[in-house]
Order: sequence, then C-alpha cells, then structure tokens
Amino acid sequence: MGDFNLALVIVAIAVTILVFIFNVYLLINYQHPDDKNQAYFPKFVVVLGLSVAALSILMLPADVANRQACIHSIYNGACNLTLPMKQLWIAIYILDAVLVFFVIPFAMFFYEGDEDNPLGKRIKSAMMWVVTTAIVCALVLGILYGIVGKVDFTVRHLSSATTNFPSTWSFSSSQQCIGNGQYQCSAYSASASSETTWTMRASFPEYIVALATIAGSVLFSIFGGVGIACLPLGLIFAFIRRPTAVITRSQYIKEATDLGKKARELKKAADTLLQEERSGSKGRKFRKNKKALEKELLLLEEDVKALEEMYPQGEQAETTWAMTVLGYLAKLVLGILGLIVSVAWVAHIVIYLLVDPPLSPFLNAVFVKLDDAWGLLGTAAFAIFCFYLLLAVIAGAMMLGLRLVFITIHPMKWGATLMNSFLFNVGLILLSSLSVIQFCSTAFAYYAQATAAQEIFGHTLQSLRGIKYLYKYNVFQIAFIILAGLTFVYYMALGWRRRKPAGRFQLSE
Repeated sequence: MGDFNLALVIVAIAVTILVFIFNVYLLINYQHPDDKNQAYFPKFVVVLGLSVAALSILMLPADVANRQACIHSIYNGACNLTLPMKQLWIAIYILDAVLVFFVIPFAMFFYEGDEDNPLGKRIKSAMMWVVTTAIVCALVLGILYGIVGKVDFTVRHLSSATTNFPSTWSFSSSQQCIGNGQYQCSAYSASASSETTWTMRASFPEYIVALATIAGSVLFSIFGGVGIACLPLGLIFAFIRRPTAVITRSQYIKEATDLGKKARELKKAADTLLQEERSGSKGRKFRKNKKALEKELLLLEEDVKALEEMYPQGEQAETTWAMTVLGYLAKLVLGILGLIVSVAWVAHIVIYLLVDPPLSPFLNAVFVKLDDAWGLLGTAAFAIFCFYLLLAVIAGAMMLGLRLVFITIHPMKWGATLMNSFLFNVGLILLSSLSVIQFCSTAFAYYAQATAAQEIFGHTLQSLRGIKYLYKYNVFQIAFIILAGLTFVYYMALGWRRRKPAGRFQLSE
C-alpha cells in the first residue's frame, strides 16, 4: 500500500508540471503576433487559470485513485500517506473563485484599457471596475446568505426498546433485528410523522461555492448541452463540406476579389464605429453593431482560410494540399470518436440520473471493469469523459456566439488569439469546471463513492434552501438533454449545407 501511495504522489507532481508546460505551449502557439513580448501579466493569468481548470478536473480521478489506495488497507495508518484531497479541493476552489471574480476581470480591464494612458492610470481604472464589481457581488452574496443561507436536511427520528443480547442469531423478513419475533427495527415500524426537517446555517465559504457552482451549472447546461452535440457533428460535417479538389486560378482570382470587396466594406464599418466610440457614443446600437461586425470579421477569416485551402500556393503546394486532406480525415476520425463519447454521455445521463431508480450503473460499471483490467485504466477513461464535457462547453459557446447577437464571441485561433479572448475563455472554463466536477461526481457517484469530492458535493450542496429543488428535479440535466437533442436535429437538418456568402454588410441605424 505504501508503494501505491508513493506512486500516486509522484504521478500527481509529474502531471502538475506537465499541465503547466502544456499550457505555456498553448499560450505561445495561440497568442496573436501583436501580443508577443508584451502583456505579461494577462499571459501569467491565462497559464495559471488554464492550469487550475485542468488540475481541478484531474483531481476528480486523482480522488478516485486516492480512495483506491485506501480501500484495501491492512492497517489503519496506511491512508495517512495518501493525498489530502479535501484540503486540496478547498484550496483549488478558493483559487478558482479568486481568479474568476477578481483576477481575470482585472486583467481584462487592464488589457483593454487605452494604451495611450500611463501604466498607473490603467491599473487604477481596472482596479476601480474590479472593486465596484466586488462590492456589488459582496452585497448580493451577503443578502442571499442572510435570507436563505441555510441547509434543510430531511431526517427521521428513530427509537426502540432494549432487549437482552441473544446467544443465537436468526434474521428473517418478519424479524429484521436482534431478538424474538415481537421486536422490529424502528426503521421499519416508524410512522410518517417521525420524518422532520433539520435546519442549520451553512458556512459562508460553502455558500459561495454553491452559488458559484449554480452559476457554472447554468452555463454548463446551455453551452455544454449544445456543445455535446456540435463538437463531434461539427467535425464530421466539416469533413462532408471539405474541398474535394483544387480550384483553377481564374476561380481563385474571382473569389479573392469578392473577399477583398467584403474586407473593404468591413473596414469602412469599423472606421465608422471607431469614430462613434471616440465621440463617446457607446449605446445599445453601438454594442449591437460592434458584435455584428466581430462576427462578420470572423466569418471573413474563415472564408479566407477556406480559399487558401482550395488553392494552395508556393513551392510546397502539393504538400500543403496533402496535409489539408489528411487534416480533414483526422477531423472525421475525431468526430466519430467524439460522437461515441457524446452518445455514451447522453445515454448515461438518461439511464443513471433521470430514471429513478437508475436502470443501470452503465459507465460506472465500465470504469470499474477497466480498473479491474489495469489499475489506472478506468481512472484514465474517467478523466477523458470529464475533460470532454469541458471541451463541449467551449464548442457550445463558440457555436451560440456565431448565431446569437447577444452572446459575445471570443474565438480561439492558432496564432491569432488576442489576450482578451484568451482571458474570457479561461474565465468560462474555470467557472464551468466547477459544475463539471459536480456533474461528474453525481453522474459517476457509484464509481466515485467515498471520495472527498462526494463529501463536498453531497448533501450540503443539494440541501441548500432554494437551491435544492434545482437538483431534486434534475433541472440542469433535463436542460442539458433537451439542448443536446435540439442541436442534433439542427445539424441533421442544416449541418451538411455549405454557408452561403453573406450580402453587403451595413450598420444598423
């Protein structure tokens, strides 16, 4: 057992180092050229935020492995060598909340501040926004905590008489307890009136975690529900809509000319919006036009990329085309694998969470069998399924951002991602990771039983006054399934079609 504990600690340290290195790699390769050799503080926040989000998801399978290290302990002191998971969960939650509600907003306000202003003024402006937001959040939290910050536990009062300790043991359906047939367990004979509600005040940190989890669950049920379908289907239909042959030079010139006209229209619109911004006009119409322009620019970039794929140029044109073909084949393979995971997730939610009692443990049983085959195989599969939900949230946010005006898009593009988009997506990932952890600990309750995560996300969170009904009636799971089904129907009906070229772009008056 000691060897297992030591191996668990070594793996945890190694994975933490690898996560930080990988996130630095992502930052370097995704950052926009304009942000190179500058914006060091937002970059530090991005790496830290991504690492915290990744480690918080990985802590769930680590918690399961931690439990497995103790489940067959021969002596009582064996578990003292394992990871202190409850303390780690609390620390990661505090860090997550600080990053989401204070550090990331400050970094975004600082990054988007006017570069012509002195450094001190930009810091002061960003700090004022963050302090104002913190005061409002503190007031809302304080009022809610004072009014409804209580936990209502349903309990039953049980009592029974005593009897002499028997010399023989005999149990049956008519005699469930020690003694002769006239005795029955109080749990069997108790009346309905013995059930009552035990109310106590929740601790303030627990209440903050609960509200943050609820906020993340709202985002998760919307973006995750859409993303669980659009993530694999988007990859599959990208393969279906792929360019099948290289176009001629005349076709390339015609398409490039049309894109050039579109770019000039958008530049003219951007200049108009810039003048409005400098004049102090930032009303509802300005924000609507700005979001519409951002989406048109994103679609223009996609059209330019598609044109470059259909007409590769340079000395390595044939190699470029071959890599394009292989890239679409990879999308098809990943899309099929993702579709299998998505279908498994939806089926598991219906079978294990929405049906009471559950029809089958389903994925829980799969993970247990994988663990029986090899120690960490089930844990690895468990981590993959949890991470997939986080990817689905990002995919869903991107899809809805392109189609709904009131959602701001922050695309993540290789070599062309500005720091404000990075920070926005990191905040979304961090906030969603709270609900992903809670969702996974509930969905895989059989596999993750007796873990520190279940202790935290167990009865306290699901018994908070006013909040417990969201869990009692599976509101988030039902919304998740409905949105996944609607997205699937949408892709089946329209996903195979190529996007038609947009008409002339005009600002709304």
